[in-house]
Amino acid sequence: MTGGLETLCHIRELHRAISEFEQQFQSRHGLCMNEGMLLCTLKKSCCLTSGAIADALALSVSNASKVISAAEKKGLVSRSLGDCDKRQMRFMLTDKGEKVLEEISKCELHLPPPLAALMP
Repeated sequence: MTGGLETLCHIRELHRAISEFEQQFQSRHGLCMNEGMLLCTLKKSCCLTSGAIADALALSVSNASKVISAAEKKGLVSRSLGDCDKRQMRFMLTDKGEKVLEEISKCELHLPPPLAALMP
């Protein structure tokens, strides 16, 4: 294997490792990876619009909206009206969302070898 084929095979292995990690994460915390990344993003940036969340998570606005909605239904995220533009919604962590992040930070998750090799 050389060149593009080797790269493709490595990407396949990374994809499998990410899927394995996501399954572990979801069974342990009841969150998909995008919901977990949403919580991390809001922890760092406090209060964001759906467009800013979509950019931060590298999702389409439609997919970001689905992730936000799922997190809202779980009570992890709340929304408020924008300060200047009342049509604009801003999203922030709830106390429950903060607690979930605290729980995640205390847990050690097993990284599949292809992902562990990439970590510092």
